[in-house]
Amino acid sequence: MVKYLKENFFVRYRRFDSFTHVNQQLEQWIADVADKRELRQFKETPEQRFALEQEHLQPLPDTDFDTSYFDIRHVSWDSYIEVGGNRYSVPEALCGQPVSIRISLDDELRIYSNEKLVASHRLCSASSGWQTVPEHHAPLWQQVSQVEHRPLSAYEELL
Repeated sequence: MVKYLKENFFVRYRRFDSFTHVNQQLEQWIADVADKRELRQFKETPEQRFALEQEHLQPLPDTDFDTSYFDIRHVSWDSYIEVGGNRYSVPEALCGQPVSIRISLDDELRIYSNEKLVASHRLCSASSGWQTVPEHHAPLWQQVSQVEHRPLSAYEELL
Protein backbone atom coordinates (compact mmCIF):
# COMPACT_ATOMS: atom_id res chain seq x y z
CA MET A 1 0.00 0.00 0.00
CA VAL A 2 2.80 2.44 0.89
CA LYS A 3 4.64 1.56 -2.31
CA TYR A 4 1.46 2.11 -4.34
CA LEU A 5 0.99 5.56 -2.77
CA LYS A 6 4.62 6.52 -3.34
CA GLU A 7 4.62 5.41 -6.96
CA ASN A 8 1.19 6.73 -7.92
CA PHE A 9 -0.03 9.52 -5.65
CA PHE A 10 3.18 11.27 -4.57
CA VAL A 11 4.57 11.21 -8.11
CA ARG A 12 1.61 13.31 -9.29
CA TYR A 13 1.28 15.57 -6.23
CA ARG A 14 4.57 16.77 -4.81
CA ARG A 15 3.76 20.02 -2.97
CA PHE A 16 1.18 20.66 -0.26
CA ASP A 17 0.27 23.77 1.70
CA SER A 18 -0.93 21.92 4.82
CA PHE A 19 -2.16 18.58 6.17
CA THR A 20 -5.66 19.65 5.15
CA HIS A 21 -4.45 20.20 1.59
CA VAL A 22 -2.78 16.75 1.53
CA ASN A 23 -5.99 15.14 2.77
CA GLN A 24 -8.10 16.95 0.17
CA GLN A 25 -5.77 15.90 -2.65
CA LEU A 26 -5.61 12.33 -1.35
CA GLU A 27 -9.39 11.99 -1.03
CA GLN A 28 -9.86 13.29 -4.56
CA TRP A 29 -7.16 10.95 -5.92
CA ILE A 30 -8.69 7.95 -4.11
CA ALA A 31 -12.16 8.72 -5.54
CA ASP A 32 -10.91 9.38 -9.09
CA VAL A 33 -8.04 6.89 -9.42
CA ALA A 34 -7.40 4.37 -6.64
CA ASP A 35 -10.99 3.19 -6.14
CA LYS A 36 -11.50 2.77 -9.91
CA ARG A 37 -8.60 0.38 -10.63
CA GLU A 38 -9.31 -3.34 -10.74
CA LEU A 39 -7.54 -5.49 -8.15
CA ARG A 40 -6.01 -8.59 -9.78
CA GLN A 41 -6.62 -10.98 -6.90
CA PHE A 42 -10.34 -10.06 -6.64
CA LYS A 43 -11.09 -9.05 -10.23
CA GLU A 44 -13.08 -6.12 -8.78
CA THR A 45 -12.40 -2.48 -7.95
CA PRO A 46 -12.08 -1.33 -4.31
CA GLU A 47 -15.33 0.57 -4.86
CA GLN A 48 -17.17 -2.66 -5.79
CA ARG A 49 -15.64 -4.58 -2.87
CA PHE A 50 -16.61 -1.85 -0.42
CA ALA A 51 -20.22 -1.97 -1.62
CA LEU A 52 -20.30 -5.72 -0.80
CA GLU A 53 -18.63 -5.37 2.60
CA GLN A 54 -20.31 -2.16 3.76
CA GLU A 55 -23.35 -3.85 5.32
CA HIS A 56 -21.06 -5.95 7.56
CA LEU A 57 -19.06 -3.02 8.92
CA GLN A 58 -19.71 -1.65 12.41
CA PRO A 59 -19.29 1.97 13.53
CA LEU A 60 -16.04 3.05 15.13
CA PRO A 61 -16.05 3.69 18.89
CA ASP A 62 -16.75 7.27 20.02
CA THR A 63 -13.36 7.43 21.74
CA ASP A 64 -10.88 9.89 20.28
CA PHE A 65 -7.39 8.48 20.01
CA ASP A 66 -4.60 10.64 21.37
CA THR A 67 -2.02 11.01 18.62
CA SER A 68 0.04 13.56 20.55
CA TYR A 69 3.79 13.30 21.01
CA PHE A 70 4.46 12.65 24.71
CA ASP A 71 7.59 13.48 26.73
CA ILE A 72 8.80 14.61 30.16
CA ARG A 73 10.51 17.95 30.84
CA HIS A 74 12.10 19.46 33.95
CA VAL A 75 10.94 22.98 34.88
CA SER A 76 13.95 25.28 35.26
CA TRP A 77 14.56 27.70 38.14
CA ASP A 78 13.07 30.54 36.06
CA SER A 79 9.82 28.64 35.42
CA TYR A 80 10.37 27.64 31.79
CA ILE A 81 10.66 24.36 29.93
CA GLU A 82 12.62 23.84 26.73
CA VAL A 83 10.97 22.23 23.70
CA GLY A 84 12.59 22.20 20.27
CA GLY A 85 15.08 24.95 21.09
CA ASN A 86 12.37 27.30 22.40
CA ARG A 87 11.35 28.10 25.97
CA TYR A 88 7.77 28.07 27.24
CA SER A 89 6.53 29.40 30.58
CA VAL A 90 4.81 27.29 33.22
CA PRO A 91 3.36 28.38 36.58
CA GLU A 92 6.13 29.38 38.97
CA ALA A 93 5.01 26.87 41.62
CA LEU A 94 6.40 24.09 39.39
CA CYS A 95 10.02 25.31 39.40
CA GLY A 96 12.35 22.34 39.78
CA GLN A 97 9.65 19.74 39.13
CA PRO A 98 9.13 17.32 36.25
CA VAL A 99 6.12 17.92 33.98
CA SER A 100 4.73 15.92 31.10
CA ILE A 101 4.17 17.50 27.71
CA ARG A 102 1.93 16.59 24.81
CA ILE A 103 2.35 18.07 21.35
CA SER A 104 -0.64 17.64 19.08
CA LEU A 105 -0.53 17.30 15.31
CA ASP A 106 -1.71 20.91 15.02
CA ASP A 107 1.32 22.17 17.01
CA GLU A 108 -0.46 22.77 20.31
CA LEU A 109 1.85 22.25 23.32
CA ARG A 110 0.01 21.15 26.46
CA ILE A 111 1.87 20.91 29.78
CA TYR A 112 0.64 18.68 32.61
CA SER A 113 1.60 18.26 36.24
CA ASN A 114 0.16 15.20 37.98
CA GLU A 115 -2.21 14.62 35.03
CA LYS A 116 -3.63 18.16 35.40
CA LEU A 117 -3.30 20.68 32.55
CA VAL A 118 -1.23 23.62 33.86
CA ALA A 119 -0.29 25.48 30.66
CA SER A 120 -0.71 25.47 26.91
CA HIS A 121 1.14 27.27 24.12
CA ARG A 122 1.31 27.31 20.32
CA LEU A 123 4.63 25.83 19.23
CA CYS A 124 7.10 28.41 17.93
CA SER A 125 9.00 27.99 14.70
CA ALA A 126 12.53 26.66 15.10
CA SER A 127 14.57 28.64 17.63
CA SER A 128 12.33 31.69 17.66
CA GLY A 129 12.70 32.32 21.37
CA TRP A 130 10.53 32.48 24.43
CA GLN A 131 6.78 32.32 25.05
CA THR A 132 5.67 33.78 28.35
CA VAL A 133 2.23 33.91 29.92
CA PRO A 134 2.48 36.80 32.43
CA GLU A 135 0.26 35.03 35.00
CA HIS A 136 2.83 32.22 35.23
CA HIS A 137 5.51 34.59 36.52
CA ALA A 138 3.52 37.19 38.46
CA PRO A 139 4.59 35.78 41.88
CA LEU A 140 8.24 35.77 40.75
CA TRP A 141 8.06 39.40 39.65
CA GLN A 142 6.63 40.40 43.04
CA GLN A 143 9.71 39.00 44.77
CA VAL A 144 11.89 42.01 44.02
CA SER A 145 15.13 42.16 45.95
CA GLN A 146 15.64 45.22 48.12
CA VAL A 147 18.64 47.19 46.92
CA GLU A 148 20.50 49.75 48.96
CA HIS A 149 20.22 53.24 47.46
CA ARG A 150 23.38 55.38 47.59
CA PRO A 151 24.22 58.74 46.15
CA LEU A 152 26.46 58.69 43.07
CA SER A 153 29.14 60.53 45.04
CA ALA A 154 29.78 57.30 46.97
CA TYR A 155 30.89 55.65 43.73
CA GLU A 156 32.96 58.62 42.65
CA GLU A 157 35.01 58.26 45.85
CA LEU A 158 36.01 54.76 44.73
CA LEU A 159 37.57 56.11 41.55
